[in-house]
Amino acid sequence: MDNILLSAALAFLITFFAIPIIIQVAKDKKLFDEPDERKVHKAVIPTLGGIGIFAGFIIATLMGVPAGIASELQYFAAAATVIFFLGLKDDILILSASKKFIGQLIAAGIIIKFGGVQLHNMHGFLGIYEIPHIASIVLTIFTIIVITNSFNLIDGVDGLAGSLGVLTTLVFGTYFFIAGQLAYAVMAFALAGSIIAFLIYNFSPAKIFMGDTGSLLLGLINSILVIKFINIAGNPVAAFGLEASPAIGFAILMIPLFDTLRVFALRILDRRSPFSPDRTHVHHFLLDLGLNHRMVTFTCVAANIVFIALAYFLRHLGTTTLLGILLVSAFIFIGAIYYSRPKNRAIAKNKSNTSIPGTSIIKSHKILSLAPESVEAE
Repeated sequence: MDNILLSAALAFLITFFAIPIIIQVAKDKKLFDEPDERKVHKAVIPTLGGIGIFAGFIIATLMGVPAGIASELQYFAAAATVIFFLGLKDDILILSASKKFIGQLIAAGIIIKFGGVQLHNMHGFLGIYEIPHIASIVLTIFTIIVITNSFNLIDGVDGLAGSLGVLTTLVFGTYFFIAGQLAYAVMAFALAGSIIAFLIYNFSPAKIFMGDTGSLLLGLINSILVIKFINIAGNPVAAFGLEASPAIGFAILMIPLFDTLRVFALRILDRRSPFSPDRTHVHHFLLDLGLNHRMVTFTCVAANIVFIALAYFLRHLGTTTLLGILLVSAFIFIGAIYYSRPKNRAIAKNKSNTSIPGTSIIKSHKILSLAPESVEAE
């Protein structure tokens, strides 16, 4: 218990004191997120907050886990580092979807091959239990990549991705603590500590964004935690076994994961890239209802808590039935929000609201250069 608390506290302190430095450096170097017609913020905001989250998480995790009890931890750190630099470059320079995908494949490969984190069992979903080795690898890669991107895509409102991340990591961390999995409990609580510190600066009105650097890291670590949770909780001889562990794991990540799968499906049906940007996420629908950033965040987190409680108390129904109930409930939740929007609400796209006098937008970059007048727009 001491290791867990110390890790969370250390992660919090590192991130808390790192973020103001990052904000100042971002202002000095003119590293800001570029507002556009799709984004909900109108002013330039420093990005790269994920640097502080990464620093707090990595240092606290490596110091909090006793030597020798989790050899796979070094490989998780390696995968997180790959994702960190991938996100960092994407926050400064625009990376193509293919390059981001390759980087995520490398991180997933490290986690599976060296970290030993893999989905071997469906725990009764559609009557399936043990799955073949190749199918297991493919399913695990798919799971890691989808969850990694889910936190990146839900990061559209001040405090939303971070608040959902705190919820999921605290739930996973509590489970692993009860189940006697110290290394994973430390990892979860260290990430929670870092995100809580970051949220002090990210709640509306945000002073900094986590960027892809933070959201991709948040998704990657949650993918490791949920796969480990499914494997351990689904083991009948585990210290704290749970029926329908895949459904419960899905419920813990319900808002970011379901929203991502839904949006991906809609884009593919529309014959577009699943990574093409639009305004069809749940937080966009809630904003269309007139909710502010804090209300949107509260609504999504509260809904996610309800899904977790529903899954926990109905776990005796089995994986297939419970997943069906969760999916139907999620569709009802999203549908109710979507059809409650004012039908005549027009989304303002006045470019004058997003333009800033004296600035030049470098279109090959994600940042605004505020100072040099010599820089020409491409």
